[in-house]
Amino acid sequence: MSTPASYRFSQPIVGMIWAQTNQGVIGADGGMPWHLPEDMAHFKRVTTGHPVVMGRRTWESFPEKFRPLPDRTNIVVTRQATWASTPEASGAVVLDSVEEALVEAQFSPGGNEVWVIGGGQVYAQAQEHCNVAVITVINTDVAGDTQAPTLGQEWSFRGATPAEGWHTAKNGTEYRITLWAKGDTEFEAPE
Repeated sequence: MSTPASYRFSQPIVGMIWAQTNQGVIGADGGMPWHLPEDMAHFKRVTTGHPVVMGRRTWESFPEKFRPLPDRTNIVVTRQATWASTPEASGAVVLDSVEEALVEAQFSPGGNEVWVIGGGQVYAQAQEHCNVAVITVINTDVAGDTQAPTLGQEWSFRGATPAEGWHTAKNGTEYRITLWAKGDTEFEAPE
């Protein structure tokens, strides 16, 4: 399997993308409990040029110099009505529901692919609207306070890279990238 960023989807997609441990941990104390530059590069390849939808805490977890994520419409969901007018929200499109965020994203540049990037509550609320999940599985066991969403029976495994075993990052961390889809979502692998 090639990387998901090199696939061509035959219809618009609303995808979720995250990294998790073998046990499903995606976060600890507002951040990721691992350092995997190769996954950050993969995330950038997949999402660049497309809108990203996230919760306020995910936005705040990015270092200020990386906000907003470049070359992407950054849509932040929060129930804090006054947050949009704060300096911290600069560069974000701020909405108060995942449903509104997904509609806004589809009309943003690159809206034929929309990527939900976290956190846990946003994944849970968006999952019913999504048809693709790109998941980096990290071969580690670390404690965390945020779990990955559970994909239901409507999701099917479509492949992984590498197909067997693990990639080994420069820092020695083992990982693999998996692709899941819902229903009849179709895509073509690169030639």
